[in-house]
Amino acid sequence: MPEIKETSRLKDLWNDEYAKKIASNQLAMLRYRSNLLGRDLRITNFGGGNTSSKMELPDPFSGKSVRVLAVKGSGGDIGSITEAGFALLYLDRLEELKGLYRGEQHEDEMVGYYPLAAFGESRVAASIDTPLHAFLPFPHVDHLHPDWAIALAASANGKSKLDEFNRIFGHKIVWVPWQRPGFDLALRIERAVQDNPGTDGMVLGGHGLFTWGITQRECYLNSIHIIDQMGEFIERHQAKKGTLFGGLDSAPVQDRQTIVPQILPTLRGALSSNRRVIAHYSDDSDALTFAGSKWSKELARLGTSCPDHFLRTRVCPMFLDWDPAKGTVATLKDGIQSQVLQYRTSYQQYYEAHAKPDSPPLRDSNPSVVIIPGLGLFGFGKNKKEARITTEFFINAIHVMAGANALEDGKAPNPLPQARTVEQSKQFTEFHNYVALPRAEAFRIEYWALEEAKLQRMPAEAEFSRRIFLIIGGASGIGRETALLLAKKGAHVVVADFDVEGANKVAAEAGALGSPEFTAHTAVDLGSSQSLAEAIRFTVLRFGGIDGIVNTAAIYPLAGAEGELSDALWAKTFQVNVTGNYWLARETAWVFADQKLPASIVLTSSANAVVPKKGSEAYDTSKSALNHLIRELAIKLGPLVRVNGIAPATVVAGSTMFPRDRVIQSLQKYKIAFSDTESTEELRSKLADFYAQRTLTRRPILPQDGASAILWLAGDQSAKTTGHVIPVDGGLWEAFLR
Repeated sequence: MPEIKETSRLKDLWNDEYAKKIASNQLAMLRYRSNLLGRDLRITNFGGGNTSSKMELPDPFSGKSVRVLAVKGSGGDIGSITEAGFALLYLDRLEELKGLYRGEQHEDEMVGYYPLAAFGESRVAASIDTPLHAFLPFPHVDHLHPDWAIALAASANGKSKLDEFNRIFGHKIVWVPWQRPGFDLALRIERAVQDNPGTDGMVLGGHGLFTWGITQRECYLNSIHIIDQMGEFIERHQAKKGTLFGGLDSAPVQDRQTIVPQILPTLRGALSSNRRVIAHYSDDSDALTFAGSKWSKELARLGTSCPDHFLRTRVCPMFLDWDPAKGTVATLKDGIQSQVLQYRTSYQQYYEAHAKPDSPPLRDSNPSVVIIPGLGLFGFGKNKKEARITTEFFINAIHVMAGANALEDGKAPNPLPQARTVEQSKQFTEFHNYVALPRAEAFRIEYWALEEAKLQRMPAEAEFSRRIFLIIGGASGIGRETALLLAKKGAHVVVADFDVEGANKVAAEAGALGSPEFTAHTAVDLGSSQSLAEAIRFTVLRFGGIDGIVNTAAIYPLAGAEGELSDALWAKTFQVNVTGNYWLARETAWVFADQKLPASIVLTSSANAVVPKKGSEAYDTSKSALNHLIRELAIKLGPLVRVNGIAPATVVAGSTMFPRDRVIQSLQKYKIAFSDTESTEELRSKLADFYAQRTLTRRPILPQDGASAILWLAGDQSAKTTGHVIPVDGGLWEAFLR
């Protein structure tokens, strides 16, 4: 098989030198081949496709060499799979299952035998595709979902176009009609190979592509070579067609980056009727072209074709009727509310029409993909990664639809080649050569008991998963600890700070504890309402909305030589410490109102708010004003939004409010011995220990203490607490409320 040239659509990524180093480890070679194939989304989707190798291994019981199948485990991703991610099974035992198979009506019971065929210590759950790989008589097999191949598989004239492809490129790829993956399909593709000697590949109608090889290298080359040629074949037809999807009906909105943040909270709130979701927005050329095309509404109604696609995108996306040339943001928001309700009703009817007594319960009637003309594509999931992948899957579906439309060359054949029988053909739906699976087949995949079992094996979600937090002052001190703790507990976090480099660093730390996709950072100035509004817009655009606001930022002004503050510094203290918090709540209120989801705001006051001192009048009285602002905001924003605060005693460790000069000033004030050679943190520790002696617990207040209190106030455990300020002061009796 000739190698792919550098100028081809797909590159040959194989490294002979590396392959030679791992050649003696058959499983490592399979992992290497898989990772290379999974590196390009044009070859297969995230989590989609399957790879396998048949190998000889010593039986742990007898020591004799036995035939073993290594195949990607259930739920794995070939792009990131490790050697531990492959299920190992005795091939002979899988072959023996043919004698136990009772027919298509008893398909699912075969899966229960796969664990009994496990080789050695392998406990990886075998996927439903296991027999498809086992029964193909080739050492190495790839089952992939390339957009170009699925375009053929989902075309009404797909079989005749595959014949044309074979003639042009000299292949003997066979066509197999649609059937749900499983044991019966495995027997059918085995028979197809036996009936077609010399076949070098297989297209499964409405599904995907099978390729194979004698060696790992040959299998890899066969896969990328055939996929690359299918790309050339599709693109030739697209070049002749010119326009995609019937041409443009709605041009991309020029100021969409301004409009999208305005409507995302409404959209997210409407789609969170079951559980909160996180959003991902795409306005790349594919998304905009499809969303604004003449055929997009009809194609969206049909939904995706490949099973791997609609397991993510549901049976079909929601196409939102909106004319960007005439509509406004207000009409778009109204349309979201009404049309999401229509989608839910339609989905409920779809479920009820096809559900059986033993079907899994309805999971969620909300769409996971929303298409809006002029704006693009919106994907939703339990977290940012899932939302992004869902969006990518529908982009793949767009490519499939475009390819099928391009292959259109006349009236659709009857029966359709995807169907096994004339009667079954009537259940498929076709639009401009694109064929969607029958709704009954889609339901069998979406609500497959085996898929439900896979979902049930997923670990429980973390406490703050599906939640989005904006943390002002997150670059240091309590803000930093709050960001890290929230990330560890599954939250999506935007770290905002005047110190943008510090915010970036903390976001990276938080990403390492949770997921880099769940964190972001931005610059913010608490003394500027415009800056706060921009930070809120950034958060909404990144994740879809906001569930919690935390502010730990403030300024502590230092008096001049005369011991007095300037008028400007006094005014700035109140602008940042009081007005800034008011602006923060005001600029976020519309997000909460549009989402209609319970939310929380936690602001940072101080023990100084109730303890009068000499020399800190501006800071102390600003914090006292903040205490009352918390109560006012709780009344104003309730019942949907809870507003609370924490009042820490002096937190010295890691605080930017205690730069070295202020720490030295305080040490001198309290006559605490120190040396100029000591580090800032050592000096801070001395001062913190001094302050601790004034409390009942005699323990310094750390940033982690404040963060823990903030998380309690921000979470569901304090769902009935609002308008309160919780002391985190170690028992500072001077601050006891009177």
